[in-house]
Amino acid sequence: MFREKIKVFDCTIRDGGLINNHDFEPRFVREVYKALSEAGVDYMEMGYKNSKKLFSPKEFGKWKFCDDDDIKKVIDGIESDVKLSIMVDVDRVDIDDVKPRKDSPVAMIRVASYVKDIDKAIFLVNHFADKGYETTVNIMAISRALDNELNEALHQLEEESKANVIYLVDSFGALYQESIEFLVKKFKSILKTKEVGIHAHNNQQLAFGNTIEAIIHDANFVDGTVYGLGRAAGNCPLELILGFLKNPKFDIRPILDLISNEFIPLQKKLEWGYIIPYAITGILDEHPKAAIALRSSDKKENYREFYESLLGEDLD
Repeated sequence: MFREKIKVFDCTIRDGGLINNHDFEPRFVREVYKALSEAGVDYMEMGYKNSKKLFSPKEFGKWKFCDDDDIKKVIDGIESDVKLSIMVDVDRVDIDDVKPRKDSPVAMIRVASYVKDIDKAIFLVNHFADKGYETTVNIMAISRALDNELNEALHQLEEESKANVIYLVDSFGALYQESIEFLVKKFKSILKTKEVGIHAHNNQQLAFGNTIEAIIHDANFVDGTVYGLGRAAGNCPLELILGFLKNPKFDIRPILDLISNEFIPLQKKLEWGYIIPYAITGILDEHPKAAIALRSSDKKENYREFYESLLGEDLD
């Protein structure tokens, strides 16, 4: 539980932004940053760096684009050791929009990629590393990755990429502890010069347990979000991670205040967390988009019909 190398990485604004088109008020983001700073969290992900040529600022909030000036306004005047991060998706970023590290408040850039796009991810991560950033590659939907393709991707990342950390991402909340153990051991056996990270979703209420399992097998970067905020079933709750880790540098109390003051009121406006439709997509290893659509329909509580509809789609 106490391993000094473990880094706690908060994704609240980035992953939570998938619920509300990344339209958090700067005041709210500032409160999260302030609490994370007081709690001793290592990294905070501010959002995505998406191309404005592909996504309209009229349709999405600031944290879809993470302009440096917007970030600076949020953090201005707050004493903090928290390193800031942004995420880019393969094929959704204009690399010319990313300034050199010395000119930006951002310390880390994480590249999200499916196994099939690992060549593109390596190009991006090397480009950002050359600009001075810490970098990661986050392998999404790893529960759907074929073993031989994953092996090849990991060897490429080890031999060709400048990434500091490679993440396994249980995008659909479909994995159990045995699979986490298998995957972390695979990552560790191939990635001799990289750290391993875990990003877990909570469809089956296993995000925290799976994160602990990854820690047991020497994953040193662990993701969480305050009160589990995130798309659909949400993520591993940050407060549980801080409660589990015995590193004295972490202080859970500022996070508890943040939940009381900001996240309980927010939960009356936004829906996230464990509910049956998201559990069903996790059980069936499906993207939660179908469950998200169900929650916006007049059949939002018709769980059996939803379950059987997904089984029918699988059999087609």
